Amino acid sequence: MSDNPTTPATPAGDAEAIGTTSTGTSITAAGTATATAERDVLVDARGVKVHFPIKRGVIFDKTVGYVYAVDGMDLQIRRGETYGLVGESGCGKSTFGRALLQLEELTEGEVDFDGVDLASLKGEALRKQRQHMQMVFQDPLGSLDPRQTVEQLLLEGMRAHNLVKGGGATERLAELLQAVGLPRAALNKYPHEFSGGQRQRVGIARALSVDPKLIVADEPVSALDVSVQAQVINLLEDLQEEFDLTYLVIAHDLAVVRHISDRVGVMYLGALVEEADADDLYARPLHPYTRALMSAVPVPDPKVEDTREQILLAGDLPSPANPPSGCRFHTRCPWRQETRCDTERPQLRVVEIDGVPSSQRVACHWAEQIASGELQPHEVSVELTDPTDIASDSNDGLFGPASVTEAG
Repeated sequence: MSDNPTTPATPAGDAEAIGTTSTGTSITAAGTATATAERDVLVDARGVKVHFPIKRGVIFDKTVGYVYAVDGMDLQIRRGETYGLVGESGCGKSTFGRALLQLEELTEGEVDFDGVDLASLKGEALRKQRQHMQMVFQDPLGSLDPRQTVEQLLLEGMRAHNLVKGGGATERLAELLQAVGLPRAALNKYPHEFSGGQRQRVGIARALSVDPKLIVADEPVSALDVSVQAQVINLLEDLQEEFDLTYLVIAHDLAVVRHISDRVGVMYLGALVEEADADDLYARPLHPYTRALMSAVPVPDPKVEDTREQILLAGDLPSPANPPSGCRFHTRCPWRQETRCDTERPQLRVVEIDGVPSSQRVACHWAEQIASGELQPHEVSVELTDPTDIASDSNDGLFGPASVTEAG
């Protein structure tokens, strides 16, 4: 089976076609920029850290290090908005999304959801709270039980939270399927009988079945064709307006994030490096990493594409088991300065640059100097390391140095 055709998503370079206002709020999203600013905070994450131990040993496991998947995240999501979280593979986006829902145990930090400290909840109290927090997973087939029909999949969560009352379950299921664009006959089918886009719709219907306040969408369209991506994105926007939902959308595709998000956070190696309203971020990215990401998005205009800034980052994302000291991005940054970048980790702050709103925060020591042109980019070269060189029993020799160093 295939989904009904619709207009594909527009590339990030065409600002007018994607339907956003000059204030950075999607036209199809609920409310205006002013209303968004006045909404109360639904999710407040402070100092979130998720570290996974690395163990070695034959008889007795010994912890020899940690993977710093999330390392100091501060993020707020307002009620009714869509917050987009972007970054390279391996930067900790999905781990952070799972940590918000307490699917990963926090090493440190706090997560307040609608005034409730989730880290303090255990057992039955946490299970009841999960009714208000649901997740749409990246792989629609892998997230659905192949031995259950759609009806069984949807009823499972409703029964767990005592939402099935009398004989009204069938009508409720039919309403859910209608909301996500599937026929009533889909209730008796198994996941393998659907196309990729239809399976993702089933996953969205399952999340909606318990009437949540927050949905964490982890790469909801990355495994789908472009035309099907547009259908799912439009569906998420329609459902947000209909059910007053709040979204955290985790994605690689910058065009998708711009189209659907009210605000955008850019994540690098376990922490935010920049946060702003969507149009502000895309119009004037300030952090060197954000500028590099934006320069990688193709613009459908040959003249603009040939003349615009293009930043090619050297090397790969450093290992989260051995993150660089100071600024996590300094090993790849063309504007690196030895005075502070190597030793002092920057915090998200409001910069003093003309025309930049206070809602745009950047974790960079030299954001003002880079924006004014006082600091010019320099060459960065790759230093090759042997990832199999773990002969030493010490932590220093277990993972090797970061993958990139400054030339000269």
